[in-house]
Amino acid sequence: MSLSEVLTTFKDVITFPLFSINQTAISISSILVFILIVITFVVFSRFLKNKLLTKILSKFKLDEGLQFTLLRITQYIIIFIGLVVAFQFVGIDLSGLAVMLGFLSVGIGFGLQNITSNFIAGLILLFERPIKVGDRVTVGDTEGDVENITIRSTTIKTLNNISIIVPNSDFVTATVTNWSHGDTKIRVDLDIGVSYNSDLDLVIKALMEVAEENSEVLKIPKPEVHLKEFGDSSWNMRLRIWIDNPKRHYYVRSDINMSIIRKFKKYNIEIPFPQRDLHLRSSVSLPINNAN
Repeated sequence: MSLSEVLTTFKDVITFPLFSINQTAISISSILVFILIVITFVVFSRFLKNKLLTKILSKFKLDEGLQFTLLRITQYIIIFIGLVVAFQFVGIDLSGLAVMLGFLSVGIGFGLQNITSNFIAGLILLFERPIKVGDRVTVGDTEGDVENITIRSTTIKTLNNISIIVPNSDFVTATVTNWSHGDTKIRVDLDIGVSYNSDLDLVIKALMEVAEENSEVLKIPKPEVHLKEFGDSSWNMRLRIWIDNPKRHYYVRSDINMSIIRKFKKYNIEIPFPQRDLHLRSSVSLPINNAN
């Protein structure tokens, strides 16, 4: 078989119509062209994303979350344009394709309900930005930092350095605590009991010194000390402080607690433990007869 015959056979194979979409014959060659165009636009979107991040957005004082949102939306728009170009290039009429997809979505709508809800929720997260990359959030029992937001899911890195994939719909339908949203200042309350024999003024002085000596505690709002309640064996005090980094509240709480222990030892302030007094009433003694 000559080379020309081989090429002719190869051409016949790759151009042979396998099926049709909206009266447009689809062959191996059209599929390859479609895939090549989509891959080209995907690669270009990633290239443009990196260039925008390093050359343009880095010059503006934009927070990490806003940069991520702008880059992600730009990337999705370019990929969408690539899909449109690919469909047009292989000769598929998008208007007819839309009608076909509409009928198809009715049939499989229930099966794709979760995927669809996560897709819509992903768009809401990208445009409304109730959360953004870098935020400290709590969703259910999961607390961590938002690491990545895609159309379907959001990646949260927990305090144990574990990445958890959370469906986007959870951020729209469930209650989400965003420690970094808006004002980043958060209040931290620390409760501690002191003996009833303690000098209350000295206790307040010691707790205020602990707060004022910690560099992560804000001066405004000022730290406060309150007598929370009268416990069974202690005055239950509350030290109220404010910090401006939500991601540090566990560490600040630990530092403050250790400083309180050292400060109380310095001022001989007793931290009591629960105790009970047992009172015995006198009663009439009963005679005991000795059998012997």
